[in-house]
Amino acid sequence: MFGRIKPLDAILATAEKKSLHRSLGAFQLTMLGVGAIIGTGIFVLTAEAAQKAGPGMMLSFIIAGLVCAVAALCYAEMASMVPVSGSAYTYSYAVMGELLAWMVGWALVLEYAVAAGAVSVGWSGYFVGLLREYLNIGLPQEIVNANALIAHVKLAFGATPSAELSSALEVGGYINLPAFVIALLVTWLLVIGTKESAFVNAVLVVVKITALTAFVVLAVPVMNSDNFQPFTPLGFGGVSAAAASIFFAYVGFDAVSTAAEETKNPQRNMPIGLIGSLAICTVFYLLVAAGVIGTVGAQPVLDAAGNGIAPGNATAMAAACASIANDAVVCSKEALAWTLREIGWKQIGNLVGLAAGLALPSVVLMMMFGQTRIFFVMSRDGLLPEKLSTIHPKYKTPHVVTIITGIVVAIFAALFPVGALADISNSGTLFAFAMVAIAVMVLRKTDPGRHRPFRTPAVMITAPLAIIGCFYLFFSLDWYTLRLFVGWAVLGLLIYYFYSRHHSHVGRGLVEVHEDDDDIPPSSVPPLPGI
Repeated sequence: MFGRIKPLDAILATAEKKSLHRSLGAFQLTMLGVGAIIGTGIFVLTAEAAQKAGPGMMLSFIIAGLVCAVAALCYAEMASMVPVSGSAYTYSYAVMGELLAWMVGWALVLEYAVAAGAVSVGWSGYFVGLLREYLNIGLPQEIVNANALIAHVKLAFGATPSAELSSALEVGGYINLPAFVIALLVTWLLVIGTKESAFVNAVLVVVKITALTAFVVLAVPVMNSDNFQPFTPLGFGGVSAAAASIFFAYVGFDAVSTAAEETKNPQRNMPIGLIGSLAICTVFYLLVAAGVIGTVGAQPVLDAAGNGIAPGNATAMAAACASIANDAVVCSKEALAWTLREIGWKQIGNLVGLAAGLALPSVVLMMMFGQTRIFFVMSRDGLLPEKLSTIHPKYKTPHVVTIITGIVVAIFAALFPVGALADISNSGTLFAFAMVAIAVMVLRKTDPGRHRPFRTPAVMITAPLAIIGCFYLFFSLDWYTLRLFVGWAVLGLLIYYFYSRHHSHVGRGLVEVHEDDDDIPPSSVPPLPGI
């Protein structure tokens, strides 16, 4: 299992057939990174971060950005050496063998599919707000969250009746219908083959950056320094937990890493593009966070015992927010728009909400597209049933895996809060990035003479820092998320043991690289819209 390695030479030979013109400089890479990183995370996770860390979420943004920086430098070396589809799954298959490659690919399901669910829920919050503000339509609680359903499930499994559960039942909520519908709509678009153009993606990037810039310009000048105290109401543990969630707001930097084969002088320009884009985005995020904290405050809501409530605990959060009439940013599902309305910029707040409402569905599409492409490659390698890689005769898309992915995403979006989904997604992402950093070090030892268009600077320092940073954020996630990840990993191992290892093409002696298959789905169109 560990010895089953997809030959790197075969992968590279295929990559050479599609060698791209090296045209990107440091500035273009930096702008690509800014466009790919800034997006949904800052729109929908600000309230979640405030609930975990209070004003200390500003430190959380810095910590998450630093971990991303060292992980990105490792990712860039592998991406430049193995410039093919499959992301970290393919890198791991070429270096560490089939079992670990399977586990990385299995973890990437959490990165892409669950992230698509999180973005769908984030879009739902802004959509509900837009209906209320523009059309004066208030959707009933029964169809915009699943708090009551979750409370019923807890009681059915023996949970002790409590004021928290009673409040959740009273507040109501059995399904997040808008999130469910948008996920299914995106699935339909992917099946029929509708693909956004680079121009549309670029416009959406501009829309989101403009919205965030407007927020900063209006909120930062009216900050009140008193709102920053206490700075870490739940201690440094809360800051770490928020950093683990905020990591979701940075994912997208791999768009820069995977552009290595199109970069002029990658050894110089890749670090500039990666670090530059992360630095710009971190400053941007800090300004947005400061605007929220300084204007409306960001203190977490507490339970009856005076303890902070985990944002993923939807029933407890619903009860606590109901007790204060949702008059806190941590209770808002559209934090930035809500903040602007609170400080007197109602129409601008509505426009920020509209920008999010327009842009977020495209992010769901790109996340689900990434997931189906990973599944497609794994299916073609025999690790998943080859039926999954069946191409629709009319639309020429992998419709089977797309429909399965879409249904799973829709169910996640319908039943789970955005914070819980973002944390679950981060667990898979952090595991995959740690494996890439390990693969970089392994390959430096086992194949030191291999041509590397980009070499990670001070790799024996940078790679261990990336691994440590990823595991630090991983274990800063709440125990509920970690248990889910372990359960997901165990399920993956069972599938591998009982199915994948017996059907693996590499295990059967077949050497295949699917980059030049006639029916392989097209690659994502840069610039990505960011998550």
